[in-house]
Amino acid sequence: MGRGVLSGAGLVLIVVAWAVIARAIAPTENTTQERFDALIVLGSPADSDGNPSPIELARVTEAVHEYEQGVAPHMIITGGAAHNRFVEAQVMARVAKAQGIPGAEIVIDPMALNTIQNACDSMRIMRSHGWESAEVVSSAKHLPRVAMILGRLPLKWRVHAAAPFEPESATDSMAGTTLEIVKTIYYLVWSRQAHPCTL
Repeated sequence: MGRGVLSGAGLVLIVVAWAVIARAIAPTENTTQERFDALIVLGSPADSDGNPSPIELARVTEAVHEYEQGVAPHMIITGGAAHNRFVEAQVMARVAKAQGIPGAEIVIDPMALNTIQNACDSMRIMRSHGWESAEVVSSAKHLPRVAMILGRLPLKWRVHAAAPFEPESATDSMAGTTLEIVKTIYYLVWSRQAHPCTL
């Protein structure tokens, strides 16, 4: 009994270490180019009233800044109603338009329910427009896992972190990091094999 518990604990530690190391060595780009065909803004849940959350505001605001700096002339905003009844991409697109992005330059993906779907759906949108490169904007803790997914796609890319609108407490920061490690474990062990991106 004791030996089995120890073996199980050892396996858990190995898997956690695998995820932590994978996140630490995840690339931030696969190209040195500074200009891209599109900005991809990854979704996050709106609040319970359908208003943009601080995370959504941070991601869109950073993407708008990159657009204004000439990093890319188009913006793909991706995210469905994954956590409540509000479509993340629609909420975030309203913010982007309010901040001055022309509606004609915004393409929304209202169906993606997780990060793999964000990436795959965005890749399909890019192919339909003849776009081949993207800067992907999300929260810093999210980006290592995003990079692992992007690394399996036929795309020139780099990731770009959106600074938080509100400072995180130590407890919230630890909780966010822990959640991302768990999601990374799930990706490495299961979802990258079970849910490959079919283009």
